[in-house]
Amino acid sequence: MSGKFSYEEAFDRNLGWFTQNEQQDFRAKTIAIAGMGGVGGVHLLTLARLGVGGFHIADLDTFELANFNRQVGATMSTLGQDKTSVLARMASDINPQMRLKEFSNGINEGNIREFLSGVDLFIDGFDFFAVDIRRKTFKLCRELGIPAVTAAPIGMGVAFLAFTPDGMSFEEYFRFDGKSDLRQYINFLLGLAPNGMHRAYLVDPTRVNIAKKKAPSTIVGVQLCASFTAAQVVKMLLKRGEVRPAPYHYHFDAYLNKFRTFRSPGNNGFLQRLKGNVVERQIKKQLGSAGDDKSGLVQGG
Repeated sequence: MSGKFSYEEAFDRNLGWFTQNEQQDFRAKTIAIAGMGGVGGVHLLTLARLGVGGFHIADLDTFELANFNRQVGATMSTLGQDKTSVLARMASDINPQMRLKEFSNGINEGNIREFLSGVDLFIDGFDFFAVDIRRKTFKLCRELGIPAVTAAPIGMGVAFLAFTPDGMSFEEYFRFDGKSDLRQYINFLLGLAPNGMHRAYLVDPTRVNIAKKKAPSTIVGVQLCASFTAAQVVKMLLKRGEVRPAPYHYHFDAYLNKFRTFRSPGNNGFLQRLKGNVVERQIKKQLGSAGDDKSGLVQGG
């Protein structure tokens, strides 16, 4: 077995689904992925195996035992190691010729433009609760004319939204401006899963604790996110098919065997605002019954 790498040989089995020219087009593309944990790491490796030739990747965290249930880079041998460097090694093992730029201190206002410089598409792999930097990244993508997508592992399914420079903006859809931290988290969840299909099989709702920034997760949802997103990325970057941007919403749940695509008004819709108010009152009541609010969520953080 030869140890010499050949891009053409490594990704030859993609041909048939891609033309040779399309495969080379993919090789020339650069994708920015923020977050190398649950969803982001699988995004990277999936797109690397499709032959995407360049990535900007970012994370500021290290692997720990709590990551083992869903994060592709989390193993006993990587405990305590930087997520960005671990995933960079894994991706480079797939394609040693890959153009890879690492942002091991995460994304912030000082490096966000560098992170998005020269990229063809942005994929959101931020932690669920990283609302502030997520908002800034999507806003800058819009200003720079970069399409941006987010795919959330909801239960054993995926909720997918695409934001294009000429479509509804991230802020217009989710409605974060002027809201407390708590309401921003609620709006993000409701915007990602407006029909709430996943609730049908959530066997222990007490495991969802927004105040403590904890929620259950599965590798099923994470892998579905990466696969569903990769299929949409193929269409977006190779201009091969329609991907309806927000306010259109895609939700596939493998556990329920259901797929829904629908036009959502976002969180400005009456029902969404009503649901948000109900959830916010319930959480505030729970926080109040606990005796204090050390999280700062009720007051806005």
